[in-house]
Amino acid sequence: MSHFASLVVELTILALAIFLGIEVISKVPTLLHTPLMSGTNAIHGIVIVGAMLVLGLPDKGVFTWIVGFVAVVLASANVVGGFVVTDRMLEMFKKREPPKRP
Repeated sequence: MSHFASLVVELTILALAIFLGIEVISKVPTLLHTPLMSGTNAIHGIVIVGAMLVLGLPDKGVFTWIVGFVAVVLASANVVGGFVVTDRMLEMFKKREPPKRP
């Protein structure tokens, strides 16, 4: 299989994964959004570990270094942002204290 054919197959898989992801996420009820976000955070933690392992390889090209670095930065931002959103959503379920009357 040539490099071009391999690239076409990989781009086709990426496009199908994008469409499938949009279809699945659009069907998630609001009640399940917080657990889904926590699961996504865990998956991106795995992405960070994988990208760090790739960056630790001894013989890597400039392209591999750039893609690995970008993966670490974006996955880290997603994990932090996801936990912030999850924390905000969990705050909505806490009981509020009634205002004190003088």
